[in-house]
Amino acid sequence: MDYFHSVTATSTVAIIAFPLLFLFSFLWISRGNTNSKKTAPEAGGAWPIIGHLRLLGGPQPPHISLANMADKYGRIFTIKLGVQRALVVSNWEVAKECLTINDKAFATRPNLACAELMGYHKAMIGFAPYGPHWRQMRKFTTIELLSNHRLNLLKHVRESEKKSSNSDKVLVEMKRWFRDVTLNVILRIVLMKKVAKDLDQVAEEWLREHKEKRAENVANSEEDFMGVLLSILSDTEEHEADTINKATSLNLILAAEDTLSITMTWALSLLLNNRDALNKVKQELDIYVGKDKLLLIESDTKNFVYLQSVIKETLQLYPAAPLSVTHEAIEDCSVSGYHVSADPLEFRPERFITTHKDIVVRGYDFELIPFSSGRRMCPGYLFALKILELTLANVLHWFEFETPSCEIVDMRESPGLTNPKATPLEVHITPRLPTFVYQSTN
Repeated sequence: MDYFHSVTATSTVAIIAFPLLFLFSFLWISRGNTNSKKTAPEAGGAWPIIGHLRLLGGPQPPHISLANMADKYGRIFTIKLGVQRALVVSNWEVAKECLTINDKAFATRPNLACAELMGYHKAMIGFAPYGPHWRQMRKFTTIELLSNHRLNLLKHVRESEKKSSNSDKVLVEMKRWFRDVTLNVILRIVLMKKVAKDLDQVAEEWLREHKEKRAENVANSEEDFMGVLLSILSDTEEHEADTINKATSLNLILAAEDTLSITMTWALSLLLNNRDALNKVKQELDIYVGKDKLLLIESDTKNFVYLQSVIKETLQLYPAAPLSVTHEAIEDCSVSGYHVSADPLEFRPERFITTHKDIVVRGYDFELIPFSSGRRMCPGYLFALKILELTLANVLHWFEFETPSCEIVDMRESPGLTNPKATPLEVHITPRLPTFVYQSTN
């Protein structure tokens, strides 16, 4: 979900949610007479001072609460978040209008305390207001750090995380396993490190090491992201180069690690509850890879059409970040339009091979925008998709999965900035390939 807040005469904040329908809301603080402007009806249940916040702070994730309210009050209604009023629109076409026609109007971020305290005084690209610093960092991130060329140079890092196994059945908590694998890959790409410690102090130490190597003219044929930033950044009026480097590196790590592990956990949970789909993924792996090869590489994934549809369906049903970072409007604009998709709650990957086969997760097919869209779209979406495809393909290729006592996986969600499962995914894993394949890698 994205938030939008205006700095013009009528202050407007909007929220976009991308789970099953797109919830778009605008908040405004009146600074003049707005009685002549038509507003949508307000949902019931608001309390003085806190408004509808009590309905969004319970055990149920806020995006589910908003979706339930849309079922009751219709496609457009207003709520109060404290003293600010929010318009909620459950329509992907409205989201498209806001993030295309009105993209520039909603391109900035509000002045939030968390951005100052957690985002290096807004040096992090995710918290930075729209302006010269954000445009420069967006350019560096998309061209120098997360371009196809840079990702291809580092693809061996993504392919390097592999596990061996014996023939014993092992009980594994999969989110922790996915998190470890993902974090190792991200740290090596950003910093050429394999372990993480404590945020700012560790980032300072990483930066010092990179500076020392550069001062000693240590050649690095596979320069990581922090090294690239050292070579191109300089102090600006807003931030020192070191601050920008640390903020950008940590932003890449924190943004990718949790969302990727959550998405892979949801994908495996859905497959375990839909065995026909799991078997189709295995058949695809057997056809294009066979069982005499252990480690899959990125070039293998181009053939995994069904696995790619599983990933899209997972992102459609359980987006890792249904509540995204706040947008702030810098000029007035209008939005309209209505459309509701059929059966969005049913796990059916085949939709992305048949009726929705042309939909891609790149920010311009608004039926599926898990990485948002427009100027503030997640710049690391290509990296995320590569990690998702390669990791899931390898894991499903290596192992057979069973839940304890063959029970159905609990698919409840828990509240937070991201969208984790409410309960751990514990599964028994056994080797799927012949023993000699695992032994050949030891």
